Amino acid sequence: MLANVDNLWLFYLVLPVVAFLYAAVGHGGASGYLALMVLFGFSPEYMKPTALLLNLFVAGIAFVHYFRQGHFQGKLFLVFAIGSIPMAYLGGTCEIDVGLYKKILGVLLIIAIARMLIKPSAEKANKELAWYQGIILGALIGFFSGLIGIGGGIILTPVILLMHWGNMKQAAAVSALFIWVNSGAGMLGLLSKGISIERDAFICVGIAVLGGFLGSYYGSQKLNNKTLSYLLAFVLVLASTKLFFV
Repeated sequence: MLANVDNLWLFYLVLPVVAFLYAAVGHGGASGYLALMVLFGFSPEYMKPTALLLNLFVAGIAFVHYFRQGHFQGKLFLVFAIGSIPMAYLGGTCEIDVGLYKKILGVLLIIAIARMLIKPSAEKANKELAWYQGIILGALIGFFSGLIGIGGGIILTPVILLMHWGNMKQAAAVSALFIWVNSGAGMLGLLSKGISIERDAFICVGIAVLGGFLGSYYGSQKLNNKTLSYLLAFVLVLASTKLFFV
């Protein structure tokens, strides 16, 4: 599959950069990987399982770094995960029209852009999350995540911040593990449908892991992500534009 991609060397150069940018804010990077694969002409059949596979590795590394820095809030994660895991599996078993796939992905990329451009407000005391709110929200994000092939962090992180259920570092830590379990559940859903992972997808994993390791290391050590967020938003603007108009 990868042998048929034009300018594959350029894809390999940009891939770890995207992994770095996403991992720095506690994300696995699926929306970014999907954006790159769209720009380089990958087929939708290849994109979804590959993005989930990359998410599993990069989000897992990001979680370890943020956890070691003491930012993880187990109760906050658990409430979201209860609803998200089974629905991510269900979403992974569903098939979707290619045209509709591109439009939904385009909308999610716009959400990612908005997320990256959010300017954090003054710190406020965290509010208590009601269990039913977390389960319902987690279920919605989980289904969408499995359906499209992302981990859901681009949606969960801004919600946590806007609702004051946690600060930026706590949101990053919770989102990293949330992304990991959703990606795993979505992958199981794909495999149950007989969809296999191409062997050359593991080449992408090896390249992305390097960027993910460095990004999550610096991000968990209070790296200023403002400039990185604007650069990433630029990449997503290009991808979402292609999805809607090409």
